[in-house]
Amino acid sequence: MDIVASILKEAVGGTRKTRIMYKCNLSFKQLQVYMDLLIERGLLKTALEKEGSNDREVFETTAKGDAFLHAYRNLNALLSA
Repeated sequence: MDIVASILKEAVGGTRKTRIMYKCNLSFKQLQVYMDLLIERGLLKTALEKEGSNDREVFETTAKGDAFLHAYRNLNALLSA
Protein backbone atom coordinates (compact mmCIF):
# COMPACT_ATOMS: atom_id res chain seq x y z
CA MET A 1 0.00 0.00 0.00
CA ASP A 2 2.86 2.36 0.79
CA ILE A 3 4.42 1.81 -2.63
CA VAL A 4 1.10 2.31 -4.40
CA ALA A 5 0.52 5.54 -2.48
CA SER A 6 4.05 6.72 -3.25
CA ILE A 7 3.58 6.12 -6.98
CA LEU A 8 0.19 7.84 -7.03
CA LYS A 9 1.51 10.80 -5.02
CA GLU A 10 4.40 11.24 -7.44
CA ALA A 11 2.08 11.08 -10.47
CA VAL A 12 -0.29 13.85 -9.31
CA GLY A 13 -0.20 16.42 -12.10
CA GLY A 14 1.57 14.00 -14.47
CA THR A 15 5.15 12.79 -14.63
CA ARG A 16 7.40 10.42 -16.52
CA LYS A 17 8.02 6.81 -15.63
CA THR A 18 11.72 7.40 -14.93
CA ARG A 19 10.97 10.07 -12.34
CA ILE A 20 8.50 7.78 -10.56
CA MET A 21 11.05 4.97 -10.60
CA TYR A 22 13.76 7.10 -8.97
CA LYS A 23 11.54 8.96 -6.50
CA CYS A 24 9.90 5.72 -5.30
CA ASN A 25 13.21 3.84 -5.25
CA LEU A 26 11.99 0.97 -7.45
CA SER A 27 13.70 -1.11 -10.10
CA PHE A 28 12.30 -0.90 -13.62
CA LYS A 29 10.82 -4.39 -13.30
CA GLN A 30 9.13 -3.58 -9.96
CA LEU A 31 7.80 -0.30 -11.33
CA GLN A 32 6.33 -1.99 -14.39
CA VAL A 33 4.38 -4.48 -12.24
CA TYR A 34 2.91 -1.68 -10.10
CA MET A 35 2.18 0.60 -13.07
CA ASP A 36 0.35 -2.16 -14.92
CA LEU A 37 -1.73 -2.89 -11.82
CA LEU A 38 -2.58 0.77 -11.19
CA ILE A 39 -3.53 1.41 -14.82
CA GLU A 40 -5.63 -1.77 -14.92
CA ARG A 41 -7.47 -0.71 -11.74
CA GLY A 42 -8.05 2.83 -13.03
CA LEU A 43 -5.90 4.60 -10.44
CA LEU A 44 -3.35 5.81 -12.98
CA LYS A 45 -3.66 6.88 -16.61
CA THR A 46 -1.28 7.56 -19.46
CA ALA A 47 -1.22 10.56 -21.74
CA LEU A 48 1.00 11.93 -24.48
CA GLU A 49 2.65 15.28 -23.89
CA LYS A 50 4.35 17.37 -26.55
CA GLU A 51 8.06 17.95 -25.99
CA GLY A 52 9.42 19.88 -28.93
CA SER A 53 8.82 17.76 -32.01
CA ASN A 54 8.43 14.56 -29.97
CA ASP A 55 5.61 13.14 -27.89
CA ARG A 56 6.47 11.72 -24.50
CA GLU A 57 4.39 9.40 -22.36
CA VAL A 58 3.38 10.75 -18.98
CA PHE A 59 1.50 9.10 -16.15
CA GLU A 60 -1.12 10.90 -14.12
CA THR A 61 -3.16 10.00 -11.04
CA THR A 62 -6.88 9.68 -11.82
CA ALA A 63 -9.81 10.81 -9.66
CA LYS A 64 -10.03 7.24 -8.36
CA GLY A 65 -6.31 7.41 -7.52
CA ASP A 66 -6.87 10.69 -5.67
CA ALA A 67 -9.64 9.01 -3.67
CA PHE A 68 -7.22 6.20 -2.80
CA LEU A 69 -4.63 8.73 -1.61
CA HIS A 70 -7.23 10.50 0.52
CA ALA A 71 -8.31 7.22 2.15
CA TYR A 72 -4.66 6.20 2.61
CA ARG A 73 -3.85 9.46 4.41
CA ASN A 74 -6.93 9.11 6.64
CA LEU A 75 -5.96 5.55 7.61
CA ASN A 76 -2.39 6.61 8.37
CA ALA A 77 -3.69 9.44 10.55
CA LEU A 78 -5.95 7.05 12.47
CA LEU A 79 -3.17 4.54 13.00
CA SER A 80 -0.63 7.10 14.15
CA ALA A 81 -2.95 8.77 16.69
